[in-house]
Amino acid sequence: MKPDFSKIKLKFKREPKPEKPPKEPSKVTVFLNKYSLLIHIPLSMIMCFVLEWLSQHSFVEALHFVTGHTGAYLYNSFLIFSVYNLVYLTKRKTFMRMVVSAVFVMLGIVNCVVLFNRVTPFGFTDLSMITDLLTMQNTNYFTAQQAAMSLAAIGVYVALMVRLFIKGGQHESKFPFWLRLILVVGCFVSIPVMTPKLQDIGILTGYFGNLAQGYKNYGYLYGFTTSFMDRGMSKPINYSKKTVDKVLKDTDMGESTIADEDMPNVVIVLLESFYDVSEADFLQTSEDPIPYFHELEANYSTGHCTVPVVGAGTCNSEFEVLTGMSCIFFGPGEYPQKTILKTAPDCESVANLLGSMGMGTHVVHNNGGNFYSRANAFSKMGFDTFTCKEMLDITDYTPKGSWPLDDILIPATLDAMNSTESRDLVYTITVGTHGDYPTEKIIEDPAVTVKAVGKSEAQENQWEYYINMLRNMDNWMRDYTAALDATGEPTLLIMFGDHLPTMGLTEDEIATHDLYQTKYVTWNNFGMSKEDADLTTYQLTSEYLNRLGVHGGTIINYNQALTSRGAKPGSNKYMKNLELLQYDLLYGKRYAYGDKAEESNASEIEMGINDVTVDACYLFGDKLHIYGQNFSKWSKVYVNGEKVSTTYESGQVLTIPSSAIKSGDKLVVNQVGSSSTIFRSSNEITFIDPNADVEETEEEEAADAEAETSSEEE
Repeated sequence: MKPDFSKIKLKFKREPKPEKPPKEPSKVTVFLNKYSLLIHIPLSMIMCFVLEWLSQHSFVEALHFVTGHTGAYLYNSFLIFSVYNLVYLTKRKTFMRMVVSAVFVMLGIVNCVVLFNRVTPFGFTDLSMITDLLTMQNTNYFTAQQAAMSLAAIGVYVALMVRLFIKGGQHESKFPFWLRLILVVGCFVSIPVMTPKLQDIGILTGYFGNLAQGYKNYGYLYGFTTSFMDRGMSKPINYSKKTVDKVLKDTDMGESTIADEDMPNVVIVLLESFYDVSEADFLQTSEDPIPYFHELEANYSTGHCTVPVVGAGTCNSEFEVLTGMSCIFFGPGEYPQKTILKTAPDCESVANLLGSMGMGTHVVHNNGGNFYSRANAFSKMGFDTFTCKEMLDITDYTPKGSWPLDDILIPATLDAMNSTESRDLVYTITVGTHGDYPTEKIIEDPAVTVKAVGKSEAQENQWEYYINMLRNMDNWMRDYTAALDATGEPTLLIMFGDHLPTMGLTEDEIATHDLYQTKYVTWNNFGMSKEDADLTTYQLTSEYLNRLGVHGGTIINYNQALTSRGAKPGSNKYMKNLELLQYDLLYGKRYAYGDKAEESNASEIEMGINDVTVDACYLFGDKLHIYGQNFSKWSKVYVNGEKVSTTYESGQVLTIPSSAIKSGDKLVVNQVGSSSTIFRSSNEITFIDPNADVEETEEEEAADAEAETSSEEE
């Protein structure tokens, strides 16, 4: 018989542990969940105040927003309130509330940091540049330390949220889900109904000429939300093939009347933040900082130029000048070069028109090729070449050290013009007078001393720095014009200010009483008559092509026809059909192009003019020295297709660690922009290590000697 151990086994069975009672939520949590709907109101108002405090870098300015723009403050608070109500759709209300709060605070902190480094606040389109975060380390916009801190903060936040999700309790609502859903949906549905009504009565606005000022006046959250929700153009009510054809027929300017041999070079220069400070009564200068500009005004066509932005937003003034289109039809603060031009097959521009006439079309700029998505935008506009900072051997900077000097743009312009045998269109973008401007005294012995009446010492230091940079710009304009004249080719030069400087100017401080007016000036060496006129940026290029007798293009023809008839820019008569044509070309069925609607006029743009070449490589110690031509600080060495650590020594020398390469490896130098974009590549060479040859020879000799010894022994 087998022994029965069942009773013994029972003695070793463990008694089940009593279940722990669920942890009671704290009294604070219970209170918050019980009266959450009422609590969300002050919580939203507090959160809105915090966002403005972070955005404006000032507790006092945030208070001014609450008292001076109360309607906008309450509207922004309601947006936050609506988002907080999402907690009613989940049982983990405390977790959800913390997530929502953290997202708002994170948006505020991001904007706060961004505004320490630039004048344009954080918008939705900036999210498309997140991939540039690490590639923009140690630049004017983002340092390596800031990148590391941001990533660390995100990591801590995620860890805390995971812990809260696991440890946080759940709360059953006493209201049915359908009722809570109606509340949430009702809040969000009311926003698009309420917003246009508030815009109509002036509490909000549908267009930001100055993105920074718009955020300040109407709230950060409204500004950020509109940059996401209100993008692109709305379809005009009268949009149809019939209406487009009628406008085209009414504005047809006919064929160009200028003979090919009489066609001059056309050079357009964007003068960054240019302002004629003689139009500000509170500024007193020891001498005229821009005498050459005033000389050009006295002898060549000039006038005020109405631009779409104030203090920032260079690429919108640029967009209008090059395309003849108006930015007023886009969303508040939208940069079409970063939105529609990324998806549109092309964008009609002055480059398309002059390129179709056989002219070379070029862009020259001493800032990044990907900034404002310019490489893509200029390709869509049909430019042949784009020489950006990555192609330039930049070594000299402004006294603050934040921006390159513009001197390098002169030889770059001449290189572009000399690269063709035809006449050329060159669009040049300067940066020497770019903000922000130091509040401390940077220049010890300024060429122009400045007294800013009624301003603080810090503001006076800003104006003194800016005005001396303006003086440098004036000297550059003189040298630039002289270089163009020395080519011996007929040339029309148009130079315009893209916007007023970021200096807090008000309408009552300037002579024009219009913050959207800068100046433009022209120069030519073929006897073009002086005819002054105030123009908008979307009229400027069309008007001067008309004076030359150059016609063509949907938008350029339209602007020429309306301006010739005396139609006032900004009037309903002018803007109604401009909007129609602009929508057709960028968003519509492209009726204006007829049977060529499916074709694209975009170009395979070439980055830079001069070839980057590798001539030789030599080992010195633990470094490989690479000798060649047209290197820059943005030159990176790639070995077998992989980027290696590269040190810029000069425009002719780069170095890499000798450990990064071995004999037989393929080496190439690439000009690299943000997001690791390769703009241009050098010739490829195969690296041969001379030391490796010596070692190989010694090994072969040793092997031969050993073979001979073996043979003798046999």
